[in-house]
Amino acid sequence: MTFQTINIDTWYRKPYFEHFLHTTPATFSMCANVEISYLLTKARTANVNFYPMFLYMVTKIVNAHSEFRMDWKEDGQLGYWDKMMPSYTIFHNNSKLFSNLWTIYDEDFSVFYANYLEDISVYGAIETLHPKPNAPKNGVPISCIPWTSFTGFNLNIANGSSYLLPIITSGKFFQDGEKILLPLAVQVHHAVCDGYHASLFFNEFQQLADSCDEWL
Repeated sequence: MTFQTINIDTWYRKPYFEHFLHTTPATFSMCANVEISYLLTKARTANVNFYPMFLYMVTKIVNAHSEFRMDWKEDGQLGYWDKMMPSYTIFHNNSKLFSNLWTIYDEDFSVFYANYLEDISVYGAIETLHPKPNAPKNGVPISCIPWTSFTGFNLNIANGSSYLLPIITSGKFFQDGEKILLPLAVQVHHAVCDGYHASLFFNEFQQLADSCDEWL
């Protein structure tokens, strides 16, 4: 992984960045229902679990836009990662607690799926917060709340006004007529992302769901 630094003084977004980071610190979240009818049909046909498909789609979109990869280097330098890895939650039925795992991302879904299955096999039954060691700094947080079809979601981070990475959360999918819809929430920092970028995320997720036979 590499980190591309940004010279804030010459950055085209400097006034927006400084306004929403210092003058009026602001994060925001957007929630929308995306249709996954065709995606679920293809998943069943291919005998593939939905969750790794979801992780793959989210990470693919994040990796397509530098706005979703913005972060701080250890020395405080602003920049963005060249590539993100999914950092995701899994649930333990016995304890009702969750663990946070990460999996090496690959553009080839079959490779990523194999990586995911390997991580679940090795670490999935370990009921600790971080069962897999050496979590990379370039991890994008992704979680699922499969028990509720929410209409809005917001994660409040104490003293988190400098946290720049997006946070993606899905809910319980539900039937709406002939369609199956998935509640999807994206939380971003306004210093690096606007409503335009959040909208791009939802639109591209829908496109990936509708064209899943091209990558599944």
